[in-house]
Amino acid sequence: MKSENIIHLAQNTLSIEIQELKNTLENLSSSFSQAVEKIFSTQGKLVIVGIGKSAHVANKIVATLNSTGTPCQFLHAAEALHGDLGLLQKEDVVLCISNSGNSPEIVALAPILKRYSSCLIGMTGNKNSKLAEVSDITISSHVNQEADPHQLAPTSSTTVQMALGDAIAICLMNMRNFKSDDFAKFHPGGALGKNLIATVEQFLSDNKPEVNLYANIREIIVSISASKHGITVVSDQEKIVGVITDGDLRRMLMKNEDVSSIIAKEIMSLHPKTIEKNQLAKKAMQILKENNIGQLVVTDQGKYIGIIDIHTLLDEGIN
Repeated sequence: MKSENIIHLAQNTLSIEIQELKNTLENLSSSFSQAVEKIFSTQGKLVIVGIGKSAHVANKIVATLNSTGTPCQFLHAAEALHGDLGLLQKEDVVLCISNSGNSPEIVALAPILKRYSSCLIGMTGNKNSKLAEVSDITISSHVNQEADPHQLAPTSSTTVQMALGDAIAICLMNMRNFKSDDFAKFHPGGALGKNLIATVEQFLSDNKPEVNLYANIREIIVSISASKHGITVVSDQEKIVGVITDGDLRRMLMKNEDVSSIIAKEIMSLHPKTIEKNQLAKKAMQILKENNIGQLVVTDQGKYIGIIDIHTLLDEGIN
């Protein structure tokens, strides 16, 4: 198949699905808001039920809701009929997803879901289905056309289901006043969580390079070399008075033939950039970028405790 034919097919697929999303947007009714309000006010959890492709959609929606502050659990329709109904409590709300609304498992399960929960919400593309008939609230996921030319593979219908799930999640996020700090609580391991909650202290190394005002060149070089940060802090009676970088050393060597009498206070850079250990690592990265520098002096209530450098932050996914 020629490249232009592949592009044409892809564009046609996307066009169909976009149109079905537009139709869903235009036809969104008060039943959607009723469903969201019911989920928001429940004293239990939300249980999302599906089978086949709708089960995959349901799992994605569950993941999105759990990460945005709405306790949620997936229940496979077939497994529910063989013991998994035990996870359902009377105070829970159930969202059952089925495009046809008439698959054998859904037809058998829907009345039971309604009986065992506080509310059954049906998301279906068929308003005349058994699921729609039994549900307390029905959200329409109707599509006129699947993107599949044979109208066999769930494509437009699953796209609409997924989008409606996202819409539910965003509405609930706003109703719960869910903020980025809350989001970070559920994503502590990845780069996203690190950018939202990781502090400078988490990325401090064991090295704390430091010399006094009167340190000679050998002492300065040893301190910088041992730190692996390319920098050492110059202190006077535990007060930070400056820093010396390997760049400062190179410039000094280019200007002076005899360096034997040079001491730290003669070559240090004054007023180094500092950051408190409890500040966000993202803030440290911002300071580094804005000042075009590679290291920051880290303090604890003004007292020097270590160095953080841009390479460490980049390696940890801080941006």
